[in-house]
Amino acid sequence: MFYDFIKGFIEENPTFRLVIGMCPTLAVTTSVVNGFWMGVSVIFVLVFANVFVSLLRKVTPDEIRLPVFVILIATPVVIVELVMRAYLPAMYEILGIFVPLIVVNCIIIARAEAFAFKQPVLNSFADGLGIGAGYTLNLILISGIREFLGTGQITVGSFRFPAAPFFEPAAVMLTPPGGFICLGLLMAVLNVLLARRERKAKAQAV
Repeated sequence: MFYDFIKGFIEENPTFRLVIGMCPTLAVTTSVVNGFWMGVSVIFVLVFANVFVSLLRKVTPDEIRLPVFVILIATPVVIVELVMRAYLPAMYEILGIFVPLIVVNCIIIARAEAFAFKQPVLNSFADGLGIGAGYTLNLILISGIREFLGTGQITVGSFRFPAAPFFEPAAVMLTPPGGFICLGLLMAVLNVLLARRERKAKAQAV
């Protein structure tokens, strides 16, 4: 069960390893606050969907499992949308269409099909929480880099972390091409680190 949780951070990291859920990853990661709330929304939906897919797996015919998945995913998405509209209207306006689009997010559908539909409830809960947490950290990391390089500071509420006075912001980092550049560089760094770790493990095993 612990492995089901931690695998979402590196081994089955949805952004850098599985490369799914790219649309919101590139679209909303222009500030740390945006990335955080999008990640929290995905965690809630993913855990909810995983748990109920697992609970109903023995009474759900294979022929209609995908429509069932969509209904079970849409339910928490509606909850997130209503809560965000009521208590975080400004954030809802920023995230916009990407909140209801969580229904068809590849990460959530993939975990329902590949894991929750075949595993017990607790394992499915751990998987949803781990994958969701890993995805949220990805969004915060990418958001932080893009916001800092694009605006020259990171703003979280009343807290601001400014760059050096001589730093010239690169506005391109706040655009979709800037998102691709940031994502590609982070993926390259992670792949190099994992390849190095694998070579070291093989050398020690010899």
